[in-house]
Formats: sequence, C-alpha cells, structure tokens
Amino acid sequence: MELKLYHGGFSVCSAKVRVGLAEKNFAWESFPIDLVAGEQFDPNYLKINRNGVVPSLIDDGTVITESSIILEHIDMLSPHNRLMPAGRMLQSATRLWLLRCLEIHSAINTMTFSTVNRHNILAANTPEQIADSIAKIPNPKAAAKRRDLLDNGLASAHVTSDFQVLATLFDDMQSALEKSTWLMGNEYSMADTAVIAYIDRLDRLGMAGMWEERTPKVGEWLNASKSRPSYAEGIEKFTPTASAEKTRAIGAQLWPEVKQRWDDFLANR
Repeated sequence: MELKLYHGGFSVCSAKVRVGLAEKNFAWESFPIDLVAGEQFDPNYLKINRNGVVPSLIDDGTVITESSIILEHIDMLSPHNRLMPAGRMLQSATRLWLLRCLEIHSAINTMTFSTVNRHNILAANTPEQIADSIAKIPNPKAAAKRRDLLDNGLASAHVTSDFQVLATLFDDMQSALEKSTWLMGNEYSMADTAVIAYIDRLDRLGMAGMWEERTPKVGEWLNASKSRPSYAEGIEKFTPTASAEKTRAIGAQLWPEVKQRWDDFLANR
C-alpha cells in the first residue's frame, strides 16, 4: 500500500485526514501545498484535483478527493483501529456527521476569512493582488464568497447564515456529549475525527467563547481530542508556534466584535 497525501499545513480538511491517518497508524508520503502562495492552482496540481483544493489522497495511483470520503477510504484499508463504529444505526449516524462536514467546513471558512485571514490578506496585499488571487479560484461561487468576505468582513451576510450552522453544531455536540464521552458513544470514532479540525480552528482563531458558557461539553471534547497522539501528529505538528500565537493575538483583537454579533444572533434566533 502506497499512500501519497497532497495537503496544506493550515487546511482544516487536510488536518482531519492527517488525524485519521495517525489514528490508523498509516505511513504516508507528504506532498505539501502552499495555499498562501497559491500552489493549489498550479496546472500540475489541478490535474490531480481540478477544484484546486486540498487534500487529495493517491492510493496506489488512484486519486481520492473530499476529506470525508478520504476518511472512509483509509478506514477501509485496514481492520486496525476501526474508526467507523459497528452497527448500521451508528454507521448511518456517523455518515450524517460526514455529510454535515460540507456545511461545517463552509462555516469555518467564513469565520476564518472574515476575521484573521482577512486581516492578514488585507495587510499584505494590494487590491490588485487580491483580485488576481480571487480570479484564480476555479469555482465562481467560492470566488464570489471570498470577495464578499474580504470586502465586508464580519458584516458579510455569510457570517449570519453560518452562525446558524455553528449554533446547531454546538447544540448537537452538547446533546451527544451529555450522554457519552465521544460523539458516537464512549468509543472514539470517525465522527470525532471528522469534526476535530473544525472546532480546533475556531479555538485557534480565539473564538472558544462561542461555546464555553452555552455548550461547555464542546470544550471538554476538544481537550480530550487534544490529548490523543493523533492530534499531535495530525494538527499540532503542522502548526508552528509563532504562527499559532500570531493567529490568537489577532483573534483576540477581533473577538469583541465577533462576540457582539454572536450574542445578537443567539438573542434573535
């Protein structure tokens, strides 16, 4: 078995696949893609993933894309440490979490690019450079969203819409975790692997206040996930300390506005 992973160090979808690979104890060949430099739009990479996104897994010459699909694929490669729980009911429930990752990812993208990434991009690029970067995004819908988030920040309509996604996510996690240690019961599973990178990203953006008081089980689950070796291998290893500290510092500056908008949303929900 030969596994090659094209991935981005700060990419949440890449992170969840790396966590899955660590849980399965698989060796894999790393092909890092510099997302800031735009390497995901290089013609050679677009031949692997025409959407210009990461991650992309190559298993013995076959390309698999979409991080949740990749998680299921690698879990089926070996019976060691099965991540998909046994029983059709739990498996169906797990696949619902995998499906939900599409909207969860979109919400995390919104919070990232309306806050810290927006701050960094506007500080380091001219309007012309920003326009050129957006023009390279193959998906017109994704390009329009990026333009809106960079133009409007937290005032973007995407933020209010994705607050609903996040509030529902936190509610459902709280409900599940009040009954058991992990999302699918008392055994760690693919559902936890699928969601960890997204919650971790919000935490790194300095937004843990979105769940600390209202749905505190989310924070407990995050801490438990961080204690697993797969977190160190799949996430921490690819997050330089200086970068992490800078992100948290910028997030702390932006948090008061995020909190005000979040509180207003919850009050009128």
